[in-house]
Amino acid sequence: CPKYLLEETIYPIKDTKHFILSAYEDHREKRLTRVIGIVHRHNLEALSCIFCCENGSTFQTKVKIDIHRDHFGFPFATTDLLCEENPECNASHVTIEREERKRGGSLSLPIRNREKTEGDFPYEFTVCISNLFGDYNNALQFIQTMEVYKILGIQKVTIYNTSCGPQLDKVLHYYSEEGLLEVVPWPITQFLNPSRGWNFAVHKGDLHYYGQLTTLNDCIYRNMYKSKYLLLNDMDEIIMPYKHGGLHELMGNLSVQNPKVGVFVVENHVFPKTMFDDNKRFDLPLWREVPGINILEHIYREPDRKNVFNPTKLIINPRQVVQTSVHSVLKSYGETFRIPPDVCRIIHVRVPLQGHLTKEQLLVDTTLWDFQQELVPKINNVIHK
Repeated sequence: CPKYLLEETIYPIKDTKHFILSAYEDHREKRLTRVIGIVHRHNLEALSCIFCCENGSTFQTKVKIDIHRDHFGFPFATTDLLCEENPECNASHVTIEREERKRGGSLSLPIRNREKTEGDFPYEFTVCISNLFGDYNNALQFIQTMEVYKILGIQKVTIYNTSCGPQLDKVLHYYSEEGLLEVVPWPITQFLNPSRGWNFAVHKGDLHYYGQLTTLNDCIYRNMYKSKYLLLNDMDEIIMPYKHGGLHELMGNLSVQNPKVGVFVVENHVFPKTMFDDNKRFDLPLWREVPGINILEHIYREPDRKNVFNPTKLIINPRQVVQTSVHSVLKSYGETFRIPPDVCRIIHVRVPLQGHLTKEQLLVDTTLWDFQQELVPKINNVIHK
């Protein structure tokens, strides 16, 4: 049973166009190993799971291929490769191969989540950031966002990194050493030509948006028994409670009111990065030296548009989610609840969606300033370090 030391995140299945990332035991129905993968939708073939059993023998079974329905027309799609387990095997590793291929020489993925935990998780709140790419170097916004996260009660951030700039690389190392950040290498460009957009007809490429859907789903299973809740959002977004002091109070309240809900949907609200606070209250000399956007300068929020739905991101109980997309969950066990925007919304500093609006037509929202006394010294401390 081959058990090679795994140092990467993406592994080709030999003699196929498919890839695997990680294997997780799923305790929620019958005993199942779920391998997160990326398959070529137009080149499907029969695959086998080969389990490495506790006694040194192997157990082989057919793979059930479950392609996620949100692939946006791209040829490669996030896929669950489902392997039914043999209880007598008590496997620690699993290999995926073509059925007719002679065995040997393949790597084995360790099966994670073998122990099921009902409660008392190491973390209450973890953020999943799907991916950094294109030498992303928005270091100032990253630092500010991470420090806001900590104030809100987030204890861990998992981020998938394809490429980032030199200053941001230093920041990633800082937060990794601090223990807040888990950086997962995501070398997708070594294997595929990923798209920079979500629409295959427009953006072309092999796979949707640098494999965003694959990393989000992997992040759910990676943290399934580590965190009570997961926040699935992008690096330039902050899920912000508006009526509670932090996420603990928010989710404590919402979970009591909605005991069957496993997916909480949060509306996205755009704060145009082209509109600045006139008083330049947070245009600080030290912050000017760091590349990136200063989110405390952007206090103007675009108003809601009639007949236009705001995009959404998610707060989930990972043990109730089977598959997720970007803005909604694809398969889950629990109910879904849309949080009213006056209770919680996403602060998203980005290019405007309603660029024709003047400053007077935008809404002033200084919620981030509520944290200034604690936040500014923390940001300065990280920059100095």
